[in-house]
Amino acid sequence: MNIAVISDTHDNIWKLEEAMPYLRAADVVVHCGDLCSPFVIHQLGEGVGDTPVHIVWGNNDGDTFLLSKVAQAFNQVALYGPFAKLELDGLRVALNHYPDIARGLSLSREYDLVCYGHDHIAHEEIVGDCLLLNPGELMGLKGCSTLALLDSASREVTWVNL
Repeated sequence: MNIAVISDTHDNIWKLEEAMPYLRAADVVVHCGDLCSPFVIHQLGEGVGDTPVHIVWGNNDGDTFLLSKVAQAFNQVALYGPFAKLELDGLRVALNHYPDIARGLSLSREYDLVCYGHDHIAHEEIVGDCLLLNPGELMGLKGCSTLALLDSASREVTWVNL
């Protein structure tokens, strides 16, 4: 299974559009928070077709009511609040927005993959048997707009710099 991991979109619809071919080609998309505006969920929902999208909140996702309302129009979009626990192709996966929480989750030995965002820094690390992964920022605030593509069978990460 190919898993596309994104985070920290911060309303950059132009970079999200550049990322869309990678997201559409994935079997599943996870977003680690800070979409910011409801129109980002709309763009994701329309852009990925039937590809499932799993989203956790970040600290800049202020209008969760409207974000949730927009997401209801898309059967493939699932919102989880601040934390998601998933099983993807046999991998035990945790999603959240914060690096410190993610590190703790990776140390728990409950997960094979822990994805996070918040600090806008792309990061890949093996912690015990767990892959700790921050796709970096789609926004581009720090000069790079990145996303991560994970092959669930090999656990190999391919980095995409838009």
